[in-house]
Amino acid sequence: MDHCGTLFLCLCLLTLQNATAEKWKELLSYMENMQVSRARSPSFSFRQLHQLEQMLLNTSFPGYNLTLQTPTIQSLAFKLSCDFSGLSLSSATLKRVPQARGQHARGQYAWGQHAMQFPAELTWDACKTRPRELRLICIYFSNAHFFKDENNSSLLNNYVLGAQLSHGHVNNLRDPVNISFWHNQSLEGYTLSCVFWKEGARKQPWGGWSPEGCRTEQPSHSQVLCRCNHLTYFAVLMQLSPALVPAELLAPLTYISLVGCSISIVASLITVLLHFHSRKQSDSLTRIHMNLHASVLLLNIAFLLSPAFAMSPVPRSACTALAAALHYALLSCLTWMAIEGFNLYLLLGRVYNIYIRRYVLKLGVLGWGVPALLVLLSLSVKSSVYGPHTIPVFNSWENGTGFRNMSICWVRSPVVHSVLVMGYGGLTSLFNLVVLAWALLSLRRLRVRADAPNARACRDTVTVLGLTVLLGTTWALAFFSFGVLLLPQLFLFTILNSLYGFFLFLWFCSQRCRSEAEAKAQVEAFSSSQTTP
Repeated sequence: MDHCGTLFLCLCLLTLQNATAEKWKELLSYMENMQVSRARSPSFSFRQLHQLEQMLLNTSFPGYNLTLQTPTIQSLAFKLSCDFSGLSLSSATLKRVPQARGQHARGQYAWGQHAMQFPAELTWDACKTRPRELRLICIYFSNAHFFKDENNSSLLNNYVLGAQLSHGHVNNLRDPVNISFWHNQSLEGYTLSCVFWKEGARKQPWGGWSPEGCRTEQPSHSQVLCRCNHLTYFAVLMQLSPALVPAELLAPLTYISLVGCSISIVASLITVLLHFHSRKQSDSLTRIHMNLHASVLLLNIAFLLSPAFAMSPVPRSACTALAAALHYALLSCLTWMAIEGFNLYLLLGRVYNIYIRRYVLKLGVLGWGVPALLVLLSLSVKSSVYGPHTIPVFNSWENGTGFRNMSICWVRSPVVHSVLVMGYGGLTSLFNLVVLAWALLSLRRLRVRADAPNARACRDTVTVLGLTVLLGTTWALAFFSFGVLLLPQLFLFTILNSLYGFFLFLWFCSQRCRSEAEAKAQVEAFSSSQTTP
């Protein structure tokens, strides 16, 4: 009887083993069929991909891991427990590194020229529901024909790495998943961005690439490191970018911005305090100047805080709020520049009919209200329009060109940046340039008609030039960041516009000294007329 039981058990084990082998063959056959489905629709390809995921999650296998491989697709499945302490997939030899008992889920596995590191936090939420077994699957595509967006974007090495946990979606991880991509190609002229495939995004129903929740780093010229707070399919997006910032210039430009903006903050604050400390009732021109100083003060403070708030420990909501505040401050500053130009036109062109009822109040609504409306409108359309914005920086290595990125809290949407940053700034600069040209022509006519033109007309010309250049002309340098003009433009734009508040302070001091000198001259003239018999 014992011999019959043993024989029956062996037959059952053999049957189970054969069934498992047949299931693996079915998986391999399915993966091979996926390779030849390139000519079919993308929606069909994603149905195949989801079916492969379910098959891997439901396949039984002995031990703790399963590896299946075809020429372009490699699939791995892992059994995890609640004592999961992390997992590392790297380009070592295709074998498990021996681990102590209870650490079976932590090891190194081969995966081409790529690597993924999963934190222990991965299973925390799943273990709260006390499942009997957790399953982690990883899929690697060496030919990413499944993942084509509407832009037909280029991917580094054309590789895509994906991962999924059996209990559902994993996102908002405190410790990110680290994905490394190695390459041996020159990337000069390209911007590298770590992205993931977001289904249902973009115009196509099957989805598109998105950088949300991922941070891009490049530790060396041959490695790109992606740090992401969720699980899905990852890749490195390559986009042509002719205006990359050289890494060796990043330190001096950052130092210039820090010093210049700090000086401008102090200068603008002194100007505003002097204005409020003065007991004289200010006219509309002075109040317009003070509003411009206030907007410049807000812009410089928000700009200096922006890089710090883009760091990972800071909540994303705080970065989004600061990015919206920075955009609002820039729009307000540009609007008050245009108001200064408009006021200059009124002063020179409508000398005898310049009174407008509640003039400063109306300008205040325009200068502060319109930018707020534009920012709120952008947020209402899409809240992700603001957040961490990546600035590509490249290093010149001995054997190629390497990239690393720095982040600030800024506008992330290309459409909003084109319309409400470059477009808005371009219209402001163009308007002030037109006012400048018209003012110079007007002063030239006055010089011809005046009896003593030299001193007064020249002084007025310098006044108009100084006022208009300080109130918008230097911002037009933003449109010359291309080709051989890139490096001079970077330094000129950084120096002139970081010190913008200081230049306004000098203008305020010169105008105040001039008005006090004129008032003193009038008093002396009146006194001398009274003493003359």
